[in-house]
Amino acid sequence: MDLEIDDPRDNEVQVQMVASGMCHSDDHMATGDMTPGIYPFAGGHEGAGIVTKAGRNGKGLKEGDHVVFSFLPACGHCRWCASGMQNLCDLGATLLSGARWGDPTDFRVKLADSGQPVGQMCGISTFLQTTTVSADSAVKVPDDIPLDKACLVGCGVGTGWGSAVNAAQVQPGHTVIVMGIGGIGINAVQGAAHAGASNIIAVDPVAFKREKAQELGATHAVESMEEATELARQFTNGQGADSAIVTVGVTTGEHVAQAFSAIRKAGTAVVTGLGDMTEANLPIAISELTLFQKRLQGAMFGMSNPNWDILRQLQLYRDGVLKLDELITKTYSLDEIAQGYQDMHDGKNIRGVIVY
Repeated sequence: MDLEIDDPRDNEVQVQMVASGMCHSDDHMATGDMTPGIYPFAGGHEGAGIVTKAGRNGKGLKEGDHVVFSFLPACGHCRWCASGMQNLCDLGATLLSGARWGDPTDFRVKLADSGQPVGQMCGISTFLQTTTVSADSAVKVPDDIPLDKACLVGCGVGTGWGSAVNAAQVQPGHTVIVMGIGGIGINAVQGAAHAGASNIIAVDPVAFKREKAQELGATHAVESMEEATELARQFTNGQGADSAIVTVGVTTGEHVAQAFSAIRKAGTAVVTGLGDMTEANLPIAISELTLFQKRLQGAMFGMSNPNWDILRQLQLYRDGVLKLDELITKTYSLDEIAQGYQDMHDGKNIRGVIVY
């Protein structure tokens, strides 16, 4: 559809998009697992581009700057930002409203023919060729890093990598299970490998994804959690995995229960995947939680601090430590987006990327 995009106001920039990753979270909007605050709603939350206009802003962002979007904005001064938890910034409370933070009537995108407001996914909407966003959502990156690769660190890479490094606190010698090898799980594999895990067991029913996991750091790859749990026990004298990370595309309570059962005493089950947001049942034994001192840990953006971790991960990419090129299975044009998501459902993609 033809849209009108407002010029940036103070603390905002307008960005010509170069590339956008196709994350499963946007598909949750299409299936109804997550619901926006307004329709129509422009999706996309993993992207990178070049600033074309800039309002006055404290970050010093200006025309010509290359930026990667963080799908979670960071104001820098709320309780969470000030204590090193930018991923929990208070601005995130209205990410699905489609409007600007703090004002449910304030929109930057409208239908060209009628002027009807259009909601922006996470306040950024990377499925637009041009978008106007808060400077709180943009991180300036070096000009020499290809933006069609850099876009991935705005969501999938940081979420998966951080789920292992930050949330699971993987240490050298650990045995780790990663459940679900998509755009998030593959980076949990990379994170566990970087942290020095001895055994990294990737779990996915799709053979292509198991093969990809082994290319990017998994030591073993199996079809089911039953196989993964048995392997972990073999490696640990029957104790179980040190951590199990749930990155299934549509996560259910049963997935969480399987991960919880697979870990040792004082182990950690990290839940990163999303599913039906109205579901509120976890079939786990309270006695196992208490008596075995297990930890059940949620992970939002992999507990990352976007203003620092996005640049850190891009430096790891420059150094050849973090793989980004290998994550991209296929690129698409914007009008091929439906095919891209169908390929995701069919298990053909680790990550599809729209290139503008």
